Amino acid sequence: MHGYGIASWIEGATDDVLRIEEGSLYPALYRMARKGWIKGEWGITENKRRAKFYHLTAEGRRQFTEQTTGWERLASAVSQAVGMTRPPDWGR
Repeated sequence: MHGYGIASWIEGATDDVLRIEEGSLYPALYRMARKGWIKGEWGITENKRRAKFYHLTAEGRRQFTEQTTGWERLASAVSQAVGMTRPPDWGR
């Protein structure tokens, strides 16, 4: 998937809660490529434009699984804290 496609997919998958700006996306893609998590190859889009298409490497899939587990734990902890019926009295 090319950069614009990745941004569009994330925005659609999150009902536009996560908005991806180019200024954040491309530096993140370059960092992931340097770490060996993704590989990019030049190709032609469906609109006949030249673009770099990215795919996860084996190391990228491992990293994705690890990060997903961490995010799920964090989301569960936040949900649990927010779901408390009453906030703490903070010593009162």
